[in-house]
Amino acid sequence: MKNRYLGTSICLYINYFVHGMGAIILGLNIDYLAAQFNPDIAYLFNIAQDALTPEQTDLIGKAKKSVYDVMMGLGVGRLLVLFVMGTLSDKYGRKPFIALGGLFYIGFLVGILVSPSFEIAFMFAVLGGIANSTLDAGTYPALMEAFPKSPGSASILTKAAIAAGQSVLPIIMGIIMASEGYYGWSFILCCIILALNALVVLKMPFPNHKITPEQEEKDLQTITEEAPTLKHKSNFWIEGICFIVIGFTSTATFYLVSSCLKDFSQTVAGMDSAGAVKAFSSYGLGTLASVFLTSILVKSLIKPVYIVVVYPLLSMLMLIVLYLNPSPTMCIVGGFVLGFTAAGGVLQLALTTMAEFFPSGKGKVLGIFFTSSSVATTVIPFLIGWISTNFGLRYIMLSDAIIAGLGTLLAVIVLMRYRIIFNINK
Repeated sequence: MKNRYLGTSICLYINYFVHGMGAIILGLNIDYLAAQFNPDIAYLFNIAQDALTPEQTDLIGKAKKSVYDVMMGLGVGRLLVLFVMGTLSDKYGRKPFIALGGLFYIGFLVGILVSPSFEIAFMFAVLGGIANSTLDAGTYPALMEAFPKSPGSASILTKAAIAAGQSVLPIIMGIIMASEGYYGWSFILCCIILALNALVVLKMPFPNHKITPEQEEKDLQTITEEAPTLKHKSNFWIEGICFIVIGFTSTATFYLVSSCLKDFSQTVAGMDSAGAVKAFSSYGLGTLASVFLTSILVKSLIKPVYIVVVYPLLSMLMLIVLYLNPSPTMCIVGGFVLGFTAAGGVLQLALTTMAEFFPSGKGKVLGIFFTSSSVATTVIPFLIGWISTNFGLRYIMLSDAIIAGLGTLLAVIVLMRYRIIFNINK
């Protein structure tokens, strides 16, 4: 029998398709936005890089840092309402928050376009972070309630929608640049899609969000289906802390790359603007490929805990290669590899593994995990701006490699504990 909420779910995935574009749109338009927020030096962005004086290059670097400062607002906004929106969604239903999240996103995108300075743009970026949390608060529970027999698969598809958006936006921008059009068209297109989708969402049926405590407990346990039986008690102060920090490192690893890969390709690898967009498009394709391949792997071939170890390790190695050899070819290859390993679902698989360790009372731990992830989206833009200003953009890849290495080390500890707690001898 056809699920009556299929049309509803398509609308929800469309929102996350646009969210995928919104997550990278600031980084991909960094030159345009830096000139917009710093009109006194806007003319410098029209001068060839090799014709700039050291003082002018320094001014451009500081202008770009202002865009990274704006990106911090996304994390701040997400942290402000992370728990509040979820509670309100449980009380008032999913539909209002999904529609409201879309409208907040429109406010964020339009606000960035009209902001004359980075201070005003920062406030709109905070609104973008609030939009993200608002969408999450309505969407994930709605998908679980619409597909009670396969809530995990329904949730994972949001990652596929995000990856699709991140793959399509560079293509759209390439077309805009080739036609020498207004960079803001990419923002406006996202707004049109969100506005039309919000109108459709208001007409769509949603499942009853008033679930019983018994059903809620059943939903909480769906992400641990077919999980092994605990042979020993989990220790929050060992694997629990490791998971919380992994929430930070896994988010930071892909957020660093997605925020500065285009700028790195141009500034360090010497690619032109169109080539840098291709490098980022490769990143999006790697993410999309990983979402589907990894979902197949973890379904029947390999436990998620092993991927939580292997993917950050591969990310670290690729980041070191990019640091040592920042060539155009390596930017394209590295974009795909990092999209596959860093942005292809490590965060979600870490959550799944953590749920195996803490099958009861996991709500509190998951909340801390998401908070740790949100802290990364707040801190990383500041880190990018500080490193690029004081050391150079190339060292961002080295810093990201260190973060991925920390995530790998913690994942190895988790794996060792996993084998002990679940009594796995081989």
